[in-house]
Amino acid sequence: MEVFGGYSYVRFNANDFLGLHSNLNGWEVSGEYKFADWIGGRADFSGDYGTVGGVSSSGLYTFLFGPQVSFPARVSPFAHVLLGGAHFDFGHGGPSDTDFASAIGGGFDAKVAHGISWRIIQGDWLHTSFFGNGQNNARISTGIVFRF
Repeated sequence: MEVFGGYSYVRFNANDFLGLHSNLNGWEVSGEYKFADWIGGRADFSGDYGTVGGVSSSGLYTFLFGPQVSFPARVSPFAHVLLGGAHFDFGHGGPSDTDFASAIGGGFDAKVAHGISWRIIQGDWLHTSFFGNGQNNARISTGIVFRF
């Protein structure tokens, strides 16, 4: 079992329905149950916030699930395919939408101490589908991993 918590940055591509791009900052947490040393099932949740279309307090939330493979070592690479949903909220009573989302990505964890690693980087192609249009976003994360 492992639990990750850390910082998340999303380059939100709202171009298809707003004609713009935004930088969102926030958090990401995930848990993985390992079926073997190299494969597990992952649940991933995140919230990223910023100004979108001139509206501050906009938020993007994801809830994704799927398999993750890794190579156990002092510096451990991993890859995953996650499916689920995402919610976008313009904030201040503005429009919102919840729809399908997916993430394909991977990264590297470096062992710091027994049971503790630093997720040096995790990069994901995050696809969302808000307001009848698809968006292709980039998500980058870093933080601490606890292994039990």
